[in-house]
Amino acid sequence: MDAIDYGVQRLSLVPMRAKPSDASEMISQLLFGEHYVVLEESEDKKWLKISNVYDNYEGWIDKQQHHHISKEYFDQISEIEYKVCIDLISKILFKQQINHIVAGSVLPLLNNPIFKDEENVAFNGMSKTLYQKWGVTTLLNQATKYLNTPYLWGGKSPFGIDCSGFTQVVFKTGGHKLPRDSSQQILKGKEIGLEDRRGGDLAFFTNTEGKMNHVGILMDENRIIHASGKVRIDEFDEKGIRNVEKNAYTHHFYKLKRIIT
Repeated sequence: MDAIDYGVQRLSLVPMRAKPSDASEMISQLLFGEHYVVLEESEDKKWLKISNVYDNYEGWIDKQQHHHISKEYFDQISEIEYKVCIDLISKILFKQQINHIVAGSVLPLLNNPIFKDEENVAFNGMSKTLYQKWGVTTLLNQATKYLNTPYLWGGKSPFGIDCSGFTQVVFKTGGHKLPRDSSQQILKGKEIGLEDRRGGDLAFFTNTEGKMNHVGILMDENRIIHASGKVRIDEFDEKGIRNVEKNAYTHHFYKLKRIIT
């Protein structure tokens, strides 16, 4: 589908919905600074179907939350290696207004001449170049910052996050690109046997019907951090995830993939 417009997100968190309606489920979120292609406009002219450039994930956003940019500007920001916020929650002064932004948000300006039209930007938080790669230890430290974040279907922030949103954003801040959903993430990396597992590996799980529906990050050989009810650390073995509070297995082990080699 050809692009009909281009945009960049200038709000903290914007829901991406499955259908052009506020009543439709939220399937993901756009973070501040993420740019996107507009693919379609709804019949009532109130919604836009967009594709997030970072992961090619498609969904509908409220047209009032769209910030238009030119094709030239879109091409320029698609070609640079921009910086991302690594603070769990931070503030950015943008055009004389304060925005609260979250980890994984894209930072404008940063002394690059193509951002000359982005006025009055100030950011004093922690950031890094997007594809500057972290090792396992630093990535796991970032993951633990999300502990006790409530589970939210489609969420990608410390105010609410789902299992694959959690893995995607943690790996994004660590310079490792993952798709949005667990069904896509399982296709990435190198498959690892249980006997070779280590911290930083992605672990995938099935439900009682045998459908793969969950992903988490191994902390070490025997512990996993994942979003289930909240972001939590549980025990892990060849059977799956053992919830330490319920004293029961909640997810059945399926496969391990290694992203950080």
